Amino acid sequence: MIPADRLHQIKQRFEYLEAMMATGQGDIAALGREYSELKPVVDQILEWETLEADLAEAQEMLADPEMKALAEEEMPGLKARIPQVEHALQLALLPRDAADGRPAILEIRPGTGGEEASLFAADLARMYQRHAEAHGWRWEVIEEQPTELGGLRELVVRIEGDHVFARLKYESGVHRVQRVPETESGGRIHTSAATVAVLPEAEAVDIDIAAADIRVDTMRASGAGGQHVNTTDSAVRITHIPTGIVVTSSEKSQHRNREIAMNVLRARLFDLERQKADDARASDRKSQVGSGDRSERIRTYNFPQGRMTDHRIGLTLYRLDAIIGGDLDEIIDALTADAQATMLAEMGA
Repeated sequence: MIPADRLHQIKQRFEYLEAMMATGQGDIAALGREYSELKPVVDQILEWETLEADLAEAQEMLADPEMKALAEEEMPGLKARIPQVEHALQLALLPRDAADGRPAILEIRPGTGGEEASLFAADLARMYQRHAEAHGWRWEVIEEQPTELGGLRELVVRIEGDHVFARLKYESGVHRVQRVPETESGGRIHTSAATVAVLPEAEAVDIDIAAADIRVDTMRASGAGGQHVNTTDSAVRITHIPTGIVVTSSEKSQHRNREIAMNVLRARLFDLERQKADDARASDRKSQVGSGDRSERIRTYNFPQGRMTDHRIGLTLYRLDAIIGGDLDEIIDALTADAQATMLAEMGA
């Protein structure tokens, strides 16, 4: 049963936001963000209320001999739509992750498997970059450490766009690949892995970092192919002393590097706080998709079989080329739907 008082409160808040924006009062940017978040919810509420009113009207028409035939014709369609619209409304009413609309910090590092793991890390980076480009998201490299064979030792990227974190947050974990490496002369299939972490970008108000808690070091930036050999010392490394987290940025501007590195450090500390809160809420349960465990093996890419399997939801797709090419929407939609179903079950909906 959908609580009518909650629906009334949401509509009242939406009307208040509309009135405030019309008069130009208050923080217009903040009002606009809340308005944009509430509008699809209110639209869903209005659709459900209209459908309920139409059904009630059709039921009243049954008592009128002249209108009975028309009512009997309309009622099956109305009754069939109600469960669909109710379910859509329940999803719209689910608690929102406050970070969903934020940009994301994507980090990729090779795991077990030597150089093949580094090459796989580079493949994952290209996969996410193509996915970002397909959605019109902005891809900004913060730190990149390539290997001589074209792999990656580390990649840290900032991605900005419409609901980036909401779409990518379930990508965190260990990604495993099974394939014959180019360096393998015997044609044997190797298994290697890479770790992906997706963090919501934090704002200064989220995390307060005391100056005494960080150590800032500058060093000579060194890019692939000696691209920074003749530059002055510009790379910045920031160490957060209480946690031991180390962040580096190697842009040409030392001032910009400090700003970027602080943003990444803030995101990692914010992520730690979010994980602590998630662990506290999940002490008596384990949400499979949303656990965010960085050590959890979440997905396998099997090249000989052209198969991708997401182990959290048992999803297997035989179109690996398209997935590696950045077509991740079917996977992300399935993971999101599973997380929503879990939340609905926990709320007794």
